[in-house]
Amino acid sequence: MTPPTHLDGARVLAWAWSDQPFGHVTNEHGGAPTAIHGLAVCRYADEARVYRFSCDAQWETVQDDVYASENEAREQLPAQYRAVAATWHRG
Repeated sequence: MTPPTHLDGARVLAWAWSDQPFGHVTNEHGGAPTAIHGLAVCRYADEARVYRFSCDAQWETVQDDVYASENEAREQLPAQYRAVAATWHRG
């Protein structure tokens, strides 16, 4: 599933999608873990850094991490997101 052009106000540079979750994020409020189906590397207009957003099945942002480069954001996936190999596409 293709993401929107912007997530959380940041332009999507690269993205990966899987029908099977890449992994799960625990809910800070004690609820069931959220399945991560989308990964997106994004940049806000006024920033040099990029963000890797972890998204649910509706491309809603669940978690983010900051990186110096797009390559770093794609290559440094945490172990919790390695259940399925990410195939990256240009935004």
